[in-house]
Amino acid sequence: MISLQQDTDGFVRMDRHLPQSASVSISFTNGTTEVITGAQMNKAYDDALADFRAKNHLDAKGFTRIAKKRVLDNNKINFVPVSPGMGQ
Repeated sequence: MISLQQDTDGFVRMDRHLPQSASVSISFTNGTTEVITGAQMNKAYDDALADFRAKNHLDAKGFTRIAKKRVLDNNKINFVPVSPGMGQ
């Protein structure tokens, strides 16, 4: 089982996909704990990544097509927003 702790801003640290069938226990700041699957957490990660790329005008692969300068790993995210009840 993978244990994650929500920070005060409502995020958990996650910089890659988890195994699909893994059990993920999330401890929320309000004191509750929820167990979800790795697939559900991966979907939350993918949604956060797509939102980040859209806000920063990046394409689906994380590249900017506007500027001619190199982008250094700024197309990744490290934090995923979570909330109680997201596994339902």
